[in-house]
Amino acid sequence: MSKKNKQSKSAKLEKAKASKTKPSKETEPRKPASATEETLISSKVVYQGPLFRVLHDKLLEPGGKPSERDVIRHNGSVVILAVDKSKSKKDPWIVMEHQYRHAAKQYLWELPAGKLDAGEEPLVGAKRELEEETGYRAKKWKPLVEYYGSPGFLGESMKVFLAEGLVAGDAHPEDDEDIEFRLVKLSDIVKMIEKGAIKDGKTLCSVLLYARRIGKKHKK
Repeated sequence: MSKKNKQSKSAKLEKAKASKTKPSKETEPRKPASATEETLISSKVVYQGPLFRVLHDKLLEPGGKPSERDVIRHNGSVVILAVDKSKSKKDPWIVMEHQYRHAAKQYLWELPAGKLDAGEEPLVGAKRELEEETGYRAKKWKPLVEYYGSPGFLGESMKVFLAEGLVAGDAHPEDDEDIEFRLVKLSDIVKMIEKGAIKDGKTLCSVLLYARRIGKKHKK
């Protein structure tokens, strides 16, 4: 083989090798998003209501995977575990509500709760909701837990507050609220949960966490 042919063949091999190691701009993969943060490409409001809005989002999930999601955005809600320890510290009484829920098509036993106004401080909202729905005010407040009820499509954060030192008053619920409330022993609520009589997520989460803490405290 001539020297000229050898050089030509060598050049072709180098060119083929380069084409394998350097993909063209059309086939080059998109730069991945952060391993811990998403990259929002677009967000469109497809429904706007008085309580929430529905968005259709296009994004890169953490790690770079493309995705499209329909998400309900909400200002957030507060839940109040209002406790009366005046008769027993080991088995206190809890303020419970009983009301009809159209989405569940049944009456549910629940803790007092409500939505936050835009920009409203959660503690301010919790105090307002407790007094509006039950008439009770509390002398002592502290955060208990925060959670997301259905994070697959619902962006509503629910902040639970423990309210102690209750002072009774007159309830003044909103026009569309028809709420019956009463004080129920913590032990009785736990029994209701075990029997499946309580199906409300915020009540299950909050009561069982509180019962666990009370149990640990009195074992010491």
